[in-house]
Amino acid sequence: MDKPMIDLTGKAAFVTGGGGGIGRASALALAAAGADVAVIDVIPERCDEVVARVREMGRNALGIAGNVMETQVVGDAVDAAAAEFGRLDVLVNNAGGVTWRAFADLAEKNWRRHIDLNLVSNLAATSAALPHMIAAGGGAVVNVTSIEADRAAPGYAVYAACKAGINNLTRTLSVEFSEHGIRVNAIAPDFTATPGTMGNFTGPVDESAWPKMDGDRAEVLRRRIPLGRVGIDQECGNLVAFLASPLASYITGAIIPVDGGTWASGGWIRSDSGKWVLPPEMPKQG
Repeated sequence: MDKPMIDLTGKAAFVTGGGGGIGRASALALAAAGADVAVIDVIPERCDEVVARVREMGRNALGIAGNVMETQVVGDAVDAAAAEFGRLDVLVNNAGGVTWRAFADLAEKNWRRHIDLNLVSNLAATSAALPHMIAAGGGAVVNVTSIEADRAAPGYAVYAACKAGINNLTRTLSVEFSEHGIRVNAIAPDFTATPGTMGNFTGPVDESAWPKMDGDRAEVLRRRIPLGRVGIDQECGNLVAFLASPLASYITGAIIPVDGGTWASGGWIRSDSGKWVLPPEMPKQG
């Protein structure tokens, strides 16, 4: 039996926040599988770089510099992609972001910005994409959520609430649009090395300028993450491509962690001896 391959030949995809991190990795993974790819990103240089990479793979590409918090911009971008490619089969709702701040210190403008960036942009792109997918006879939506959607997230309250909303939206739309052959799933990363988490907030993605992880930080991650390291954006991109492909044809309404086992560990960490414990480790009896 031949080894199954992710094949998206003849398909067209649209990725929000597609210029860096998980969005960029998703765009490149989709193109590597044969899809034409459009990306929207607030940083023009990043759009240009992804477009160039996609075209190097022999696929058609479209880059749109725009702010996903402007719903009309998002809708117009989705329509432009469908017009460019003649169809739209895949939507990746990746755009989002967060900064740590206690909820009591947030002004209304802060939480509205979080909502617009993390939730409303998803609603806008999905609303615009679904008619094109219905016209194409089906499709796949992949949302990028977070394991913070399902646990308390001190300092990230509004962000986590938005991600929880995306989880429910994923499940609900998977039911609503099943009759159109549209599957809706989500990936839920935890800490992943991306431009945002590495302080590369402006300009092109430059991994060579990212800070190196010191021994103390690596040890913290080894204790907290069962697989003992940070995630790589390509690992998320590969899952996105799989969920968009016929290999996932019977998967819909799923929220899949991509977190090295962090969600599964449920707060258990490695002790100095390598034993898994709930902190603080209970003192030995007797």
